[in-house]
Amino acid sequence: MRPQLEHQHSGDGGEARLTREAWKIFQIIAEFVHGYEKLASVEPCVSIFGSARVTADHPWYQKAQRIAEMLSNAGFSVISGGGPGIMEAANKGAFHGTGYSIGLNIELPHEQRTNPYQDISLSFEHFYSRKVMFMKYAAAYVVMPGGFGTLDELVECLTLVQTGKTRKMPIILVESAFWSGLLDWIRSTMLPAGTVHAEDFDLITVIDEAEEVVNAIFNHYEKRGFAPSAAETEALLNL
Repeated sequence: MRPQLEHQHSGDGGEARLTREAWKIFQIIAEFVHGYEKLASVEPCVSIFGSARVTADHPWYQKAQRIAEMLSNAGFSVISGGGPGIMEAANKGAFHGTGYSIGLNIELPHEQRTNPYQDISLSFEHFYSRKVMFMKYAAAYVVMPGGFGTLDELVECLTLVQTGKTRKMPIILVESAFWSGLLDWIRSTMLPAGTVHAEDFDLITVIDEAEEVVNAIFNHYEKRGFAPSAAETEALLNL
Protein backbone atom coordinates (compact mmCIF):
# COMPACT_ATOMS: atom_id res chain seq x y z
CA MET A 1 0.00 0.00 0.00
CA ARG A 2 1.33 3.41 -0.97
CA PRO A 3 2.18 5.79 1.90
CA GLN A 4 -0.02 8.86 2.13
CA LEU A 5 1.72 12.18 1.62
CA GLU A 6 0.73 14.87 4.07
CA HIS A 7 1.06 18.61 3.60
CA GLN A 8 3.56 20.17 5.95
CA HIS A 9 2.22 22.75 8.33
CA SER A 10 3.44 26.27 8.93
CA GLY A 11 4.91 25.19 12.24
CA ASP A 12 7.73 23.37 10.51
CA GLY A 13 8.20 26.01 7.81
CA GLY A 14 6.31 24.12 5.09
CA GLU A 15 3.91 26.90 4.14
CA ALA A 16 6.65 29.51 4.15
CA ARG A 17 8.78 27.36 1.88
CA LEU A 18 5.85 26.72 -0.44
CA THR A 19 5.13 30.45 -0.67
CA ARG A 20 8.75 31.22 -1.44
CA GLU A 21 8.85 28.57 -4.18
CA ALA A 22 5.61 29.89 -5.66
CA TRP A 23 7.00 33.41 -5.85
CA LYS A 24 10.08 32.01 -7.61
CA ILE A 25 7.83 31.36 -10.60
CA PHE A 26 7.42 35.10 -11.11
CA GLN A 27 11.17 35.63 -11.02
CA ILE A 28 11.61 32.96 -13.68
CA ILE A 29 8.86 34.51 -15.80
CA ALA A 30 10.56 37.88 -15.48
CA GLU A 31 13.83 36.41 -16.76
CA PHE A 32 12.07 35.00 -19.81
CA VAL A 33 10.18 38.22 -20.56
CA HIS A 34 13.28 40.37 -20.18
CA GLY A 35 15.27 38.05 -22.43
CA TYR A 36 12.58 37.96 -25.11
CA GLU A 37 12.27 41.74 -25.13
CA LYS A 38 16.02 42.30 -25.38
CA LEU A 39 16.86 39.68 -28.01
CA ALA A 40 13.85 39.61 -30.33
CA SER A 41 15.24 42.34 -32.59
CA VAL A 42 18.88 41.22 -32.90
CA GLU A 43 18.53 38.12 -35.09
CA PRO A 44 20.25 36.34 -36.75
CA CYS A 45 22.48 35.27 -33.89
CA VAL A 46 25.23 32.71 -33.40
CA SER A 47 25.82 31.27 -29.93
CA ILE A 48 29.46 30.57 -29.06
CA PHE A 49 30.50 28.36 -26.14
CA GLY A 50 33.77 27.29 -24.56
CA SER A 51 35.89 27.16 -21.46
CA ALA A 52 35.85 29.96 -18.90
CA ARG A 53 39.39 28.97 -17.88
CA VAL A 54 41.20 29.85 -21.10
CA THR A 55 43.44 32.93 -20.94
CA ALA A 56 43.75 35.65 -23.56
CA ASP A 57 47.11 34.37 -24.81
CA HIS A 58 45.73 30.88 -25.57
CA PRO A 59 45.24 29.90 -29.25
CA TRP A 60 41.65 28.82 -28.52
CA TYR A 61 40.83 32.28 -27.14
CA GLN A 62 42.36 33.96 -30.16
CA LYS A 63 40.53 31.67 -32.59
CA ALA A 64 37.21 32.25 -30.84
CA GLN A 65 37.80 36.00 -31.06
CA ARG A 66 38.52 35.75 -34.81
CA ILE A 67 35.44 33.64 -35.43
CA ALA A 68 33.23 36.07 -33.51
CA GLU A 69 34.62 39.13 -35.28
CA MET A 70 34.12 37.54 -38.69
CA LEU A 71 30.57 36.56 -37.80
CA SER A 72 29.87 40.06 -36.49
CA ASN A 73 31.18 41.66 -39.68
CA ALA A 74 29.12 39.19 -41.72
CA GLY A 75 25.89 40.46 -40.16
CA PHE A 76 25.40 38.20 -37.16
CA SER A 77 24.91 39.09 -33.54
CA VAL A 78 27.05 36.91 -31.29
CA ILE A 79 25.78 35.43 -28.03
CA SER A 80 28.07 34.15 -25.30
CA GLY A 81 27.75 33.35 -21.62
CA GLY A 82 29.12 36.79 -20.77
CA GLY A 83 31.97 35.56 -18.58
CA PRO A 84 35.73 35.11 -18.95
CA GLY A 85 37.75 32.80 -21.21
CA ILE A 86 36.15 31.78 -24.50
CA MET A 87 33.03 33.73 -23.55
CA GLU A 88 35.09 36.91 -23.31
CA ALA A 89 36.85 36.11 -26.58
CA ALA A 90 33.49 35.73 -28.34
CA ASN A 91 32.13 38.99 -26.94
CA LYS A 92 35.38 40.81 -27.67
CA GLY A 93 35.45 39.69 -31.28
CA ALA A 94 31.81 40.65 -31.85
CA PHE A 95 32.32 43.95 -30.02
CA HIS A 96 35.11 44.87 -32.45
CA GLY A 97 32.91 43.92 -35.40
CA THR A 98 29.73 45.55 -36.67
CA GLY A 99 27.14 43.25 -35.07
CA TYR A 100 25.81 43.12 -31.54
CA SER A 101 27.84 41.47 -28.80
CA ILE A 102 25.46 39.80 -26.34
CA GLY A 103 26.30 38.34 -22.95
CA LEU A 104 23.94 36.08 -21.00
CA ASN A 105 25.51 36.35 -17.57
CA ILE A 106 24.88 34.16 -14.55
CA GLU A 107 26.18 34.40 -11.01
CA LEU A 108 28.32 31.43 -9.97
CA PRO A 109 30.40 30.70 -6.86
CA HIS A 110 33.56 30.83 -8.98
CA GLU A 111 34.78 31.55 -12.52
CA GLN A 112 31.91 33.70 -13.72
CA ARG A 113 32.58 37.41 -13.93
CA THR A 114 31.06 39.77 -16.47
CA ASN A 115 33.41 40.70 -19.29
CA PRO A 116 33.37 44.32 -20.55
CA TYR A 117 32.73 43.57 -24.25
CA GLN A 118 28.93 43.49 -24.30
CA ASP A 119 26.51 45.71 -26.20
CA ILE A 120 23.60 43.85 -24.61
CA SER A 121 24.08 42.31 -21.19
CA LEU A 122 21.46 40.19 -19.45
CA SER A 123 21.74 38.60 -16.00
CA PHE A 124 20.15 35.31 -14.99
CA GLU A 125 19.78 33.38 -11.77
CA HIS A 126 18.46 30.24 -13.43
CA PHE A 127 20.41 28.13 -15.88
CA TYR A 128 17.33 26.84 -17.67
CA SER A 129 15.90 30.25 -18.62
CA ARG A 130 19.37 31.31 -19.74
CA LYS A 131 19.73 28.18 -21.87
CA VAL A 132 16.46 28.91 -23.65
CA MET A 133 17.87 32.27 -24.75
CA PHE A 134 20.95 30.58 -26.19
CA MET A 135 18.74 28.27 -28.24
CA LYS A 136 15.75 30.41 -29.14
CA TYR A 137 17.68 33.10 -31.01
CA ALA A 138 20.54 31.02 -32.43
CA ALA A 139 20.95 30.36 -36.13
CA ALA A 140 24.05 28.29 -35.34
CA TYR A 141 26.00 26.85 -32.40
CA VAL A 142 29.78 27.20 -32.37
CA VAL A 143 31.34 25.05 -29.65
CA MET A 144 34.95 25.66 -28.70
CA PRO A 145 36.85 23.37 -26.30
CA GLY A 146 35.41 23.55 -22.80
CA GLY A 147 34.34 21.70 -19.67
CA PHE A 148 31.10 20.39 -18.21
CA GLY A 149 29.15 23.58 -18.93
CA THR A 150 30.19 23.51 -22.58
CA LEU A 151 29.24 19.83 -22.85
CA ASP A 152 25.89 20.62 -21.24
CA GLU A 153 25.11 23.26 -23.86
CA LEU A 154 26.28 21.01 -26.71
CA VAL A 155 24.15 18.05 -25.65
CA GLU A 156 21.15 20.32 -25.01
CA CYS A 157 21.38 21.68 -28.55
CA LEU A 158 21.88 18.23 -30.10
CA THR A 159 18.89 16.86 -28.19
CA LEU A 160 16.56 19.70 -29.17
CA VAL A 161 17.53 19.53 -32.83
CA GLN A 162 17.42 15.72 -32.89
CA THR A 163 13.93 15.64 -31.39
CA GLY A 164 12.59 18.48 -33.56
CA LYS A 165 11.97 20.78 -30.61
CA THR A 166 13.95 23.47 -32.38
CA ARG A 167 14.97 24.07 -35.97
CA LYS A 168 17.88 22.26 -37.58
CA MET A 169 20.95 24.46 -37.43
CA PRO A 170 24.71 24.13 -37.85
CA ILE A 171 26.29 22.67 -34.71
CA ILE A 172 30.00 23.24 -35.19
CA LEU A 173 32.72 21.76 -33.00
CA VAL A 174 35.94 23.74 -33.33
CA GLU A 175 39.33 22.02 -32.78
CA SER A 176 39.09 18.45 -34.05
CA ALA A 177 41.93 17.21 -31.83
CA PHE A 178 39.98 18.22 -28.71
CA TRP A 179 36.67 16.65 -29.76
CA SER A 180 37.96 13.48 -31.44
CA GLY A 181 37.97 11.39 -28.25
CA LEU A 182 34.33 12.20 -27.48
CA LEU A 183 33.22 11.51 -31.05
CA ASP A 184 35.18 8.25 -31.15
CA TRP A 185 33.48 7.15 -27.93
CA ILE A 186 30.03 7.95 -29.34
CA ARG A 187 30.85 5.90 -32.45
CA SER A 188 32.44 2.97 -30.62
CA THR A 189 30.10 2.75 -27.61
CA MET A 190 26.80 4.58 -28.05
CA LEU A 191 26.25 3.68 -31.71
CA PRO A 192 26.72 -0.11 -31.26
CA ALA A 193 24.51 0.02 -28.17
CA GLY A 194 21.76 1.59 -30.24
CA THR A 195 21.41 4.69 -28.05
CA VAL A 196 22.14 6.95 -31.04
CA HIS A 197 21.64 6.46 -34.78
CA ALA A 198 24.26 6.83 -37.49
CA GLU A 199 22.35 9.78 -38.97
CA ASP A 200 22.71 11.68 -35.69
CA PHE A 201 26.32 12.32 -36.67
CA ASP A 202 24.99 14.47 -39.52
CA LEU A 203 23.95 17.02 -36.88
CA ILE A 204 27.62 17.75 -36.07
CA THR A 205 30.28 19.46 -38.15
CA VAL A 206 33.91 19.49 -36.99
CA ILE A 207 36.03 22.42 -38.19
CA ASP A 208 39.52 23.68 -37.41
CA GLU A 209 39.83 26.92 -39.39
CA ALA A 210 38.01 30.09 -38.33
CA GLU A 211 37.09 31.07 -41.89
CA GLU A 212 35.45 27.69 -42.49
CA VAL A 213 33.11 28.22 -39.55
CA VAL A 214 31.57 31.29 -41.19
CA ASN A 215 31.39 29.54 -44.57
CA ALA A 216 29.66 26.50 -43.07
CA ILE A 217 26.93 28.66 -41.54
CA PHE A 218 26.29 30.56 -44.77
CA ASN A 219 26.30 27.31 -46.79
CA HIS A 220 23.64 25.85 -44.49
CA TYR A 221 21.30 28.80 -45.02
CA GLU A 222 22.17 29.57 -48.65
CA LYS A 223 18.98 28.17 -50.16
CA ARG A 224 16.50 28.87 -47.37
CA GLY A 225 17.49 32.13 -45.67
CA PHE A 226 18.07 32.77 -41.99
CA ALA A 227 14.47 33.45 -40.98
CA PRO A 228 12.73 30.42 -39.43
CA SER A 229 9.88 28.85 -41.36
CA ALA A 230 6.33 28.92 -40.02
CA ALA A 231 6.74 25.43 -38.57
CA GLU A 232 10.09 26.36 -37.01
CA THR A 233 8.59 29.51 -35.52
CA GLU A 234 5.87 27.42 -33.91
CA ALA A 235 8.47 25.02 -32.52
CA LEU A 236 10.47 27.92 -31.10
CA LEU A 237 7.35 29.24 -29.37
CA ASN A 238 7.10 25.91 -27.56
CA LEU A 239 10.81 25.58 -26.81
